[in-house]
Amino acid sequence: MPALHTFWNFHGAPTELTMVAARSNHLMTALKPTDDELLRDLLGGDEEAFATLYRRRQGTIYRFSLQMSGSPALSEDVTQEVFMMLMRNGLNYDSTRGPLNAFLIGVARNLIRQRLGREQIYVSMEDEEQGPVANRLSALESPLEELTRGETIESIRKAVLSLPERYREVVVLCELQELSYSDAASILDCAIGTVRSRLHRGRAMLLEKLRPQKKSELATDSVAQARCFA
Repeated sequence: MPALHTFWNFHGAPTELTMVAARSNHLMTALKPTDDELLRDLLGGDEEAFATLYRRRQGTIYRFSLQMSGSPALSEDVTQEVFMMLMRNGLNYDSTRGPLNAFLIGVARNLIRQRLGREQIYVSMEDEEQGPVANRLSALESPLEELTRGETIESIRKAVLSLPERYREVVVLCELQELSYSDAASILDCAIGTVRSRLHRGRAMLLEKLRPQKKSELATDSVAQARCFA
Protein backbone atom coordinates (compact mmCIF):
# COMPACT_ATOMS: atom_id res chain seq x y z
CA MET A 1 0.00 0.00 0.00
CA PRO A 2 1.48 3.40 -0.95
CA ALA A 3 2.32 5.78 1.85
CA LEU A 4 -0.24 8.42 2.74
CA HIS A 5 2.16 11.20 1.82
CA THR A 6 1.94 9.96 -1.76
CA PHE A 7 -1.58 11.38 -1.90
CA TRP A 8 -1.54 14.19 0.63
CA ASN A 9 0.99 16.90 1.36
CA PHE A 10 2.06 17.75 4.87
CA HIS A 11 -0.64 20.44 5.16
CA GLY A 12 -3.33 17.88 4.54
CA ALA A 13 -4.25 19.29 1.13
CA PRO A 14 -4.98 16.76 -1.62
CA THR A 15 -2.35 16.42 -4.33
CA GLU A 16 -2.47 13.38 -6.62
CA LEU A 17 -6.06 12.50 -5.66
CA THR A 18 -7.16 16.03 -6.47
CA MET A 19 -5.53 15.84 -9.87
CA VAL A 20 -7.15 12.48 -10.59
CA ALA A 21 -10.56 13.77 -9.48
CA ALA A 22 -10.19 16.92 -11.57
CA ARG A 23 -9.34 14.89 -14.66
CA SER A 24 -12.29 12.60 -13.99
CA ASN A 25 -14.72 15.53 -13.60
CA HIS A 26 -13.40 17.13 -16.78
CA LEU A 27 -13.86 13.86 -18.64
CA MET A 28 -17.42 13.44 -17.35
CA THR A 29 -18.28 16.99 -18.40
CA ALA A 30 -16.81 16.41 -21.83
CA LEU A 31 -18.77 13.17 -22.21
CA LYS A 32 -22.09 14.71 -21.17
CA PRO A 33 -24.01 15.32 -24.40
CA THR A 34 -25.65 18.67 -25.10
CA ASP A 35 -29.35 18.99 -25.85
CA ASP A 36 -28.55 19.50 -29.53
CA GLU A 37 -26.42 16.37 -29.61
CA LEU A 38 -29.16 14.37 -27.93
CA LEU A 39 -31.70 15.67 -30.43
CA ARG A 40 -29.44 14.69 -33.32
CA ASP A 41 -29.10 11.17 -31.93
CA LEU A 42 -32.80 11.01 -31.14
CA LEU A 43 -33.68 11.84 -34.75
CA GLY A 44 -31.27 9.12 -35.77
CA GLY A 45 -33.31 6.56 -33.85
CA ASP A 46 -31.34 6.46 -30.59
CA GLU A 47 -33.87 5.55 -27.88
CA GLU A 48 -31.41 6.22 -25.07
CA ALA A 49 -30.90 9.77 -26.35
CA PHE A 50 -34.66 10.32 -26.21
CA ALA A 51 -34.81 8.96 -22.65
CA THR A 52 -31.92 11.17 -21.54
CA LEU A 53 -33.40 14.30 -23.11
CA TYR A 54 -36.81 13.51 -21.63
CA ARG A 55 -35.38 13.10 -18.13
CA ARG A 56 -33.43 16.32 -18.51
CA ARG A 57 -36.23 18.57 -19.79
CA GLN A 58 -39.62 17.09 -18.90
CA GLY A 59 -39.67 18.73 -15.46
CA THR A 60 -39.25 22.20 -16.96
CA ILE A 61 -42.02 21.61 -19.51
CA TYR A 62 -44.38 20.26 -16.87
CA ARG A 63 -43.76 23.16 -14.47
CA PHE A 64 -44.25 25.72 -17.22
CA SER A 65 -47.50 24.06 -18.28
CA LEU A 66 -48.77 23.91 -14.71
CA GLN A 67 -47.82 27.50 -14.00
CA MET A 68 -49.69 28.59 -17.11
CA SER A 69 -52.77 26.38 -16.79
CA GLY A 70 -53.13 25.36 -13.14
CA SER A 71 -54.15 21.88 -14.32
CA PRO A 72 -51.91 18.88 -13.46
CA ALA A 73 -53.78 16.64 -15.92
CA LEU A 74 -53.42 19.09 -18.79
CA SER A 75 -49.77 19.67 -17.90
CA GLU A 76 -49.02 15.95 -18.04
CA ASP A 77 -50.73 15.68 -21.44
CA VAL A 78 -48.90 18.70 -22.81
CA THR A 79 -45.54 17.39 -21.59
CA GLN A 80 -46.12 14.08 -23.37
CA GLU A 81 -47.28 15.84 -26.55
CA VAL A 82 -44.23 18.10 -26.60
CA PHE A 83 -41.85 15.15 -26.71
CA MET A 84 -43.97 13.22 -29.17
CA MET A 85 -43.85 16.28 -31.42
CA LEU A 86 -40.09 16.42 -31.00
CA MET A 87 -39.79 12.86 -32.26
CA ARG A 88 -41.95 13.64 -35.30
CA ASN A 89 -40.85 17.18 -36.15
CA GLY A 90 -37.52 17.70 -34.44
CA LEU A 91 -35.99 18.86 -37.71
CA ASN A 92 -38.04 22.05 -37.39
CA TYR A 93 -35.82 23.15 -34.52
CA ASP A 94 -33.39 25.90 -35.49
CA SER A 95 -30.53 26.25 -33.00
CA THR A 96 -29.73 29.74 -34.30
CA ARG A 97 -33.01 31.02 -32.88
CA GLY A 98 -32.39 29.86 -29.34
CA PRO A 99 -31.70 26.83 -27.14
CA LEU A 100 -33.71 23.63 -27.42
CA ASN A 101 -35.19 24.19 -23.98
CA ALA A 102 -36.78 27.46 -25.17
CA PHE A 103 -38.03 25.72 -28.31
CA LEU A 104 -39.75 23.04 -26.24
CA ILE A 105 -41.36 25.62 -23.97
CA GLY A 106 -42.60 27.42 -27.08
CA VAL A 107 -44.23 24.21 -28.30
CA ALA A 108 -45.82 23.71 -24.87
CA ARG A 109 -47.12 27.29 -24.96
CA ASN A 110 -48.86 26.69 -28.29
CA LEU A 111 -50.41 23.45 -27.07
CA ILE A 112 -51.71 25.12 -23.92
CA ARG A 113 -53.22 27.97 -25.93
CA GLN A 114 -54.96 25.45 -28.16
CA ARG A 115 -56.36 23.60 -25.17
CA LEU A 116 -57.49 26.59 -23.17
CA GLY A 117 -58.39 28.94 -26.02
CA ARG A 118 -57.32 32.54 -26.24
CA GLU A 119 -58.28 34.70 -23.30
CA GLN A 120 -60.56 37.63 -24.04
CA ILE A 121 -58.66 40.06 -21.84
CA TYR A 122 -56.61 42.56 -23.83
CA VAL A 123 -54.86 45.64 -22.60
CA SER A 124 -53.71 48.53 -24.78
CA MET A 125 -50.03 49.21 -25.25
CA GLU A 126 -50.51 52.49 -23.43
CA ASP A 127 -51.74 50.57 -20.40
CA GLU A 128 -48.80 48.17 -20.69
CA GLU A 129 -46.18 50.86 -20.61
CA GLN A 130 -47.76 53.42 -18.35
CA GLY A 131 -50.20 53.68 -15.48
CA PRO A 132 -49.94 54.55 -11.76
CA VAL A 133 -49.55 50.94 -10.63
CA ALA A 134 -46.58 50.26 -12.88
CA ASN A 135 -44.93 53.53 -11.97
CA ARG A 136 -44.88 52.61 -8.30
CA LEU A 137 -42.54 49.72 -9.07
CA SER A 138 -39.59 51.81 -10.15
CA ALA A 139 -38.08 51.73 -6.64
CA LEU A 140 -38.24 47.92 -6.38
CA GLU A 141 -35.23 46.02 -7.71
CA SER A 142 -37.14 42.72 -7.84
CA PRO A 143 -40.88 43.18 -7.29
CA LEU A 144 -41.79 39.51 -7.45
CA GLU A 145 -39.13 38.62 -4.90
CA GLU A 146 -40.29 41.48 -2.71
CA LEU A 147 -43.93 40.44 -2.70
CA THR A 148 -43.27 36.71 -2.27
CA ARG A 149 -41.40 37.14 0.99
CA GLY A 150 -44.67 37.40 2.88
CA GLU A 151 -46.94 35.29 0.73
CA THR A 152 -47.78 31.61 0.61
CA ILE A 153 -46.95 29.59 -2.47
CA GLU A 154 -50.66 29.01 -3.01
CA SER A 155 -51.28 32.76 -3.05
CA ILE A 156 -48.58 33.22 -5.65
CA ARG A 157 -49.96 30.39 -7.75
CA LYS A 158 -53.45 31.81 -7.76
CA ALA A 159 -52.24 35.34 -8.44
CA VAL A 160 -50.11 34.23 -11.40
CA LEU A 161 -52.99 32.19 -12.86
CA SER A 162 -55.32 35.19 -12.55
CA LEU A 163 -53.12 37.38 -14.75
CA PRO A 164 -54.19 38.00 -18.35
CA GLU A 165 -52.38 35.59 -20.62
CA ARG A 166 -49.90 38.07 -22.12
CA TYR A 167 -48.66 39.04 -18.68
CA ARG A 168 -48.84 35.55 -17.17
CA GLU A 169 -46.58 34.28 -19.96
CA VAL A 170 -43.75 36.73 -19.34
CA VAL A 171 -43.96 36.35 -15.55
CA VAL A 172 -43.77 32.56 -15.83
CA LEU A 173 -40.99 32.64 -18.41
CA CYS A 174 -38.78 35.36 -16.92
CA GLU A 175 -39.50 35.10 -13.19
CA LEU A 176 -40.46 31.49 -12.54
CA GLN A 177 -38.55 29.74 -15.36
CA GLU A 178 -35.78 32.35 -15.19
CA LEU A 179 -35.31 32.57 -18.94
CA SER A 180 -33.52 35.51 -20.51
CA TYR A 181 -35.47 38.30 -22.17
CA SER A 182 -34.03 37.13 -25.48
CA ASP A 183 -35.27 33.54 -25.07
CA ALA A 184 -38.67 34.75 -23.85
CA ALA A 185 -38.98 37.04 -26.86
CA SER A 186 -38.14 34.12 -29.15
CA ILE A 187 -40.82 31.94 -27.54
CA LEU A 188 -43.45 34.68 -27.68
CA ASP A 189 -42.38 35.85 -31.14
CA CYS A 190 -42.14 39.47 -30.07
CA ALA A 191 -39.54 42.15 -29.45
CA ILE A 192 -37.39 42.15 -26.31
CA GLY A 193 -38.82 45.57 -25.49
CA THR A 194 -42.31 44.07 -25.47
CA VAL A 195 -41.15 41.38 -23.04
CA ARG A 196 -39.71 44.02 -20.72
CA SER A 197 -42.87 46.10 -20.91
CA ARG A 198 -45.20 43.19 -20.24
CA LEU A 199 -43.03 41.90 -17.42
CA HIS A 200 -43.04 45.33 -15.80
CA ARG A 201 -46.83 45.47 -16.02
CA GLY A 202 -47.24 41.85 -14.93
CA ARG A 203 -45.14 42.44 -11.82
CA ALA A 204 -47.23 45.49 -11.04
CA MET A 205 -50.46 43.52 -11.35
CA LEU A 206 -49.10 40.75 -9.10
CA LEU A 207 -48.04 43.28 -6.52
CA GLU A 208 -51.48 44.85 -6.59
CA LYS A 209 -53.27 41.50 -6.29
CA LEU A 210 -51.16 40.35 -3.35
CA ARG A 211 -50.84 43.63 -1.47
CA PRO A 212 -54.08 43.23 0.57
CA GLN A 213 -52.94 39.82 1.80
CA LYS A 214 -49.83 41.28 3.39
CA LYS A 215 -51.98 42.46 6.29
CA SER A 216 -52.81 38.84 7.15
CA GLU A 217 -50.45 36.16 8.39
CA LEU A 218 -46.93 36.15 6.91
CA ALA A 219 -45.29 33.09 5.43
CA THR A 220 -41.61 32.33 5.23
CA ASP A 221 -41.59 30.97 1.70
CA SER A 222 -38.93 32.51 -0.51
CA VAL A 223 -38.97 33.39 -4.19
CA ALA A 224 -36.91 30.27 -4.87
CA GLN A 225 -39.83 28.18 -3.57
CA ALA A 226 -42.26 30.19 -5.66
CA ARG A 227 -40.28 29.23 -8.77
CA CYS A 228 -40.89 25.56 -7.93
CA PHE A 229 -44.53 25.66 -6.87
CA ALA A 230 -45.23 22.94 -9.40
